[in-house]
Amino acid sequence: MICEMDADSVVRYFRGKNILITGSTGFLGKVLVEKILRVQPAVKKLFLLVRATDDGSAKRRIQTVVTGREILKVLKEKHGNKFERFIENKLCPLAGDIMYENFGLHNVQLKELTDDVDIIVNGAATTNFYERYDVAFDTNVLGAKHVCAFAKKCAKLKVLLHVSTAYVAGEQEGLIPEKPFVMGETLREGTHLYIGSELNLIKYTLIELNTNSSSEKAERRTMKELGLKRAKQFGWPNTYVFTKAMGEMILGHLRGDLPVVIVRPSIITSLLKEPLPGWMEGIRTIDSVIIGYAKQALKFFLVDPNTIMDVIPGDMVVNAMMVAMAAHSEEQAQTIYHVTSSLRNPASYTILQETGHHYFVDNLPRGKNGEPIRLSKMRFFSTVAWLRAYMVIKYKLPLEMLHLVNIVLCGVFSRLYDELSRKYILAVKLIELYAPYTLFKGCFDNMNLERLRMATEQNNDGEHYFDFDPKTIDWDDYFYRVHIPGVLKSLA
Repeated sequence: MICEMDADSVVRYFRGKNILITGSTGFLGKVLVEKILRVQPAVKKLFLLVRATDDGSAKRRIQTVVTGREILKVLKEKHGNKFERFIENKLCPLAGDIMYENFGLHNVQLKELTDDVDIIVNGAATTNFYERYDVAFDTNVLGAKHVCAFAKKCAKLKVLLHVSTAYVAGEQEGLIPEKPFVMGETLREGTHLYIGSELNLIKYTLIELNTNSSSEKAERRTMKELGLKRAKQFGWPNTYVFTKAMGEMILGHLRGDLPVVIVRPSIITSLLKEPLPGWMEGIRTIDSVIIGYAKQALKFFLVDPNTIMDVIPGDMVVNAMMVAMAAHSEEQAQTIYHVTSSLRNPASYTILQETGHHYFVDNLPRGKNGEPIRLSKMRFFSTVAWLRAYMVIKYKLPLEMLHLVNIVLCGVFSRLYDELSRKYILAVKLIELYAPYTLFKGCFDNMNLERLRMATEQNNDGEHYFDFDPKTIDWDDYFYRVHIPGVLKSLA
């Protein structure tokens, strides 16, 4: 049962807390760190676990990729010349990695953390769809295991929040509930997943590659293909969501009576309101359309314009995370939240197409020499089969003709043919990787999130702001005035 809270009570919850955050150098991690420091300067300490050789390197990395970034602009203005001292007092960068037991920390650090930490936020992940299986498994699966084991050692722990993804649902259609995975559960009927066997498979494959003296390139390709193969065998479209699903299983299986919140955002986009509307880092699936259209470099895209694109601004995700931590503190249960928009305020790809066209007609993109770029509409394909047929006619057949000419001319065009062949194979692979998202037919149930919102919507217009209701978003206005300019600014 969620008790009613207002925004001020959420802020008060973080007062005097010690919080361990993994993944603080990522987009969502930076937004979370900034929000906590801005609304609750009396937070005791944020321990930021980062990959680095030592704590000095960790500190320099945080200074470069977190506190030195524009996202902290409002916080810098608020503290003025006392900003550096404030950051020094509140942030404690630690060199470590969740792929190791106890994160690879030495005993003194370990004791300090396990004695003092009140909250753990696990946002570290590898999000590459086509990642090496061993790399993704180490971070997304074993990482979740190590975070859970560490949390059990924390004497004062009040809640562990784990950031996952709504797309652990794979390619399911219809209404997808906010329910946990059972250990060994798969998305393909008649199969059962043994996570220990997957780890052994990875180890044996690496040993075999080493025995055969495989090149680094061959090893990388083999491990990437292995991840995709195992994911598809059990019903997931790629290595990323497959390993994130296994991470959830591990966490649910090992947590015991730990208070656990799993947040599953959909596609996270630029900030809607605070601290800087439109701020973002990294390119999402939908941003490829925007960038490709702006540069007139992307002539076609795999998407059904009538399909719902489930996107959610990054600040709304962080708001939901902070409210969920306060709501489920010391609650010996596991709660799942879909932080999504497809049920409460669905937006189709047609909206992106139309607002994008409108934006670039009003703000004509220009080339390297300042000349206006002539706009032509992008071609959308609503099925993989149609796009493949188009690519065969447009690219594959000319490629085969080049191959014949190359044979006749004794290999004059060998280098060109090899380069174009690689690009074609890559394009086909990218189509397969992105199709589950651009053609996604599911709708994420978010009734748990709605109950949380209803319990915390009072007094939400005061000094502190924790809105995560997608119903408040005007998608046309958001894309035109906030997101598209934000995407273009991030590329500048």
